[in-house]
Amino acid sequence: MSWTQEELLRLLDTIQEGVFVVDKNNRITFFNHAAESITATDKSHAIGRLCWEVLRADCCGQACPLRQTLATGELFLERPVVMINARGVKKNLSIATTLLCDSEGNTTGAIETFRDISCEEAEQHTRLSAHPHHNIITISPNIQKLITKLPLIADSNSTVLLQGESGTGKEVFAQAIHDFSPRKNGPFIAVNCGALPDNLLESELFGYKKGAFTDAKKDKPGRFALAKGGTILLDEIGETPPAMQVKLLRVIQEKVFEPLGSRKSEYADVRIIAATNKDLQNEVQKGQFRQDLFYRLNVVSITIPPLRERKEDIPVLVDYFIDRLNKSQRKRIRGVEEETMTRLMAYDFPGNVRELENAIEHAFVMCRHGYIQPRHLPEIFGGTPLAGNIIFTKEAVKGIELAHLITTLKRNKWDRQKTAKMLGIHRSTLFRKMRSLGISPPPEVTGKQSH
Repeated sequence: MSWTQEELLRLLDTIQEGVFVVDKNNRITFFNHAAESITATDKSHAIGRLCWEVLRADCCGQACPLRQTLATGELFLERPVVMINARGVKKNLSIATTLLCDSEGNTTGAIETFRDISCEEAEQHTRLSAHPHHNIITISPNIQKLITKLPLIADSNSTVLLQGESGTGKEVFAQAIHDFSPRKNGPFIAVNCGALPDNLLESELFGYKKGAFTDAKKDKPGRFALAKGGTILLDEIGETPPAMQVKLLRVIQEKVFEPLGSRKSEYADVRIIAATNKDLQNEVQKGQFRQDLFYRLNVVSITIPPLRERKEDIPVLVDYFIDRLNKSQRKRIRGVEEETMTRLMAYDFPGNVRELENAIEHAFVMCRHGYIQPRHLPEIFGGTPLAGNIIFTKEAVKGIELAHLITTLKRNKWDRQKTAKMLGIHRSTLFRKMRSLGISPPPEVTGKQSH
């Protein structure tokens, strides 16, 4: 029996899995009853909209399976994703994609099916609440998975390799590992290996003895000695010269080092964390990095995703930076206009979180009061977004913020003081956002607060 496209779509409207169909421009042309239920979005509001405006999943970006299916014909089966529905509820989904073709075999769009695989609503950890100074501000499921691993990683004394693009927050993660570790009362020393000339790097790391060279008037301890009992972060480890790589290998293997001009080895009582924005495995293949050192560093590896792969974090990071700058610059910037947020969400941020922070600081200089407008942003945000970039509508951004706040309030049992502290924002900022998003405590909470 052959099915017409209309008959097939009617059949899809009766099944329990969510199904939606998009045309070749990613606009929804069909939305079944199960999709309405899972996304908490009425069919009338979904039809005609871009699919990521409705689904709002962690895959909605450059790694969008549906977009890839349309572009290459590649199909996906049982792909796990996390979405936030229109009511702010987090859903764990399993999705599948396939092409939609006409009777002549021409591609007319694509179909995505999805089912809710959540056993229960997962609690979202927005930051490391035990250490609020970490500044790990996130609602990204991928970052939250990393956060849950940090206490286990910190509990050991193994070497850790942090990988990720510049500006993703590798030092923040290193600090968090240190603060969770048994060495938390010891020092945390960070060294940027790429910022020091080769002839100074050895003395900076291992120190020197009086008379080791002409200007060595007295003994000077190196960073390894200063980090005794604590943790040392070797940032940009991929920039170290071959001779230094040999010395670092010895420190890791034998736990000893020798200051310049000394014949006596000193014990390296430190936890070593290395960080790099390079692909060290590729550097090993090119002969630029020692293979044995790579294996010694790569005992525990953490890769921090770039901001363009977790754009749901942009609104909460913007709030955090604005509150911090309000305190340091004694201003009263109330937030960003919706059009400003839309432009920020459309940008890919090659400089990651650091670039976003710089953009907000630039806007603070240009904006005297009120809300940050698009004209206050750096010029790179002023033009039309590049083709291929995802445009997050005002409704999508609002939905992300709504879900983030509701989840955090629930986690703190609607205690707004604790919630504001966890989010790293001022209490008045939280109240303002709750009002603007229409968030009210449930009646049982309101009753308790009134007594």
